[in-house]
Amino acid sequence: MTRTTNKETRAFEKWRLRQAALAESFLDGAMARLEKNAPEAIKDLAGVMRYAVLGGGKRLRPLLALAAAEAVGGRAREALPAAAAVEMVHAYSLIHDDLPAMDDDDLRRGRPTCHRVFGEAAAILAGDALLTLAFETLAAAGARKAGPARANAALILLARAAGAAGMVGGQMLDLALERRTKKKAADGDVTGEMARDMEKRKTGEMIAAALTLGAVLAGAGPAAVARLRRIGLAAGLAFQIRDDLLNLSGDPALLGKAVGSDAVRGKSSFPAVMGVRAAEEELAALTAEALAEASAFKTCGENLTFLIDGLVNRRK
Repeated sequence: MTRTTNKETRAFEKWRLRQAALAESFLDGAMARLEKNAPEAIKDLAGVMRYAVLGGGKRLRPLLALAAAEAVGGRAREALPAAAAVEMVHAYSLIHDDLPAMDDDDLRRGRPTCHRVFGEAAAILAGDALLTLAFETLAAAGARKAGPARANAALILLARAAGAAGMVGGQMLDLALERRTKKKAADGDVTGEMARDMEKRKTGEMIAAALTLGAVLAGAGPAAVARLRRIGLAAGLAFQIRDDLLNLSGDPALLGKAVGSDAVRGKSSFPAVMGVRAAEEELAALTAEALAEASAFKTCGENLTFLIDGLVNRRK
């Protein structure tokens, strides 16, 4: 990223706080609608969902959706259903990833994980409910300003990114590569290309979805959506590599979760397979690629550029 002035940084920070508050308010409203006149058990379920989706976090995916809407010449508010939907899917994925059958984690965002607080059954159901609510939220956008055509296009993008071809498939690949590493499979070691494909699906597809959903609801054309997908896949893979590097040597107090867990589990992360130096080189190349693509949006994409720079260079 080119050198920025203090004035530009302050302007971005003001924008970030304002848009994060909008996304938070939208998510809070969705939870409130679930709780209204509901039986006590449903209110309890909504409470678990609140814990997961409103319990902190950087709101990177919602902010990317809102910044993408602005980058294509729209207004951030047009992308609020997309911002909420991707955050709901992200929260659901974290709930399920933390379960004993998956990563068996005790901490998330500095707090006990969902299943540690509410039990496994409630956590699973809250994840299921957040996933389905994400699609309801996007579909409802079609009845408002976005219109049915844009909402339908957004629904397809989210389904592909979150499903077997994207995030869920990436998680399955993660488990398969982990088993392969532990068994030291006779058909060969895990390669860098395998790890790259897994990481791109696991994280890149949903980062790309945040950008493309936001742009679609703001009325973007095919060329802009395709460019944003390229940005998202590059930035998403860079984000995951950074996450893996932080898991090796990050500060648990900053991260809000344990470090070193990937090595203990035998995870086939890109740094583990290719080495730290190669991972850092890949991270730098992907960052340059994403920022170069984002520069095409010129002044409309300034907030998007700030976000990309922040997500790939973060320390927590």
